[in-house]
Amino acid sequence: MTPKEKEGRLVSLLGEYSSSIVAFSGGVDSSYLAYVANKVQGKSARIVTALSPSVSKMQEDLVRDFVDRYGLNHTYIETEELANPSYAENPSNRCYFCKSELFERLKQLRLEWNVEVVFDGSNADDVGDYRPGKQAAREQEVVSPLIEVGITKAELRELSRDAGLPTWDLPAMPCLSSRLPYGVEVTVEKLRQVEKAEEVLRRMGLHQFRVRHHEELARLEIEREEMAKVLSLDVFDEICAELKALGYQYVTIDLQGFRSGSLNELLQLES
Repeated sequence: MTPKEKEGRLVSLLGEYSSSIVAFSGGVDSSYLAYVANKVQGKSARIVTALSPSVSKMQEDLVRDFVDRYGLNHTYIETEELANPSYAENPSNRCYFCKSELFERLKQLRLEWNVEVVFDGSNADDVGDYRPGKQAAREQEVVSPLIEVGITKAELRELSRDAGLPTWDLPAMPCLSSRLPYGVEVTVEKLRQVEKAEEVLRRMGLHQFRVRHHEELARLEIEREEMAKVLSLDVFDEICAELKALGYQYVTIDLQGFRSGSLNELLQLES
């Protein structure tokens, strides 16, 4: 099917429910789903964003802009996954504990608001990826409509662009905890350090990158097409000075460039 045909199936699927809660992070996937759910169900689509220390200020700003632009029936909640030692210890299934916290809270809201279903924005590409959070979704009976109609990430971007959504070309925005290697304790201080370091690179005009936090070492993953923007001694000095001021002792650029989920490579090596 074409993306437009899949979009038609999505509209039909959402129309089968009288009301819903949409877990909304402000990224490409959940923004498109929230937009379509709002068109289909109107104010009966309750759009909910979870805030915690692992959510960046930039992401909060994106959420606020999108909600205001499209007049969504929106609610913020606060989640406390860092209070759970099983999350803070940062095991390889850390996302399971985060999503369990989120979906349990959304389940409570579904009962409180008498809403029929909870949706998340997982897309068809997520099916074959390492996604511990999907187990939590299954346990809480969360529905993933983008998966059900087979919409991929590339198709989401295309459909979002056609709809005029400002989110269509956003880079992926996993939570800040994803910058810490498994086994490195997640703390508010480390998350803020990563957030400020990434803001330094964003101010330099970089679009797709990560600052991977290895305690005293900041490892910069930059999209290869963008690496030329930083390959000068003056820029090296500027980056080093700003990141060392944040508490890093060493700053390095990963020559392989940006890879989504690169910390999962260690899991594959161990296997």
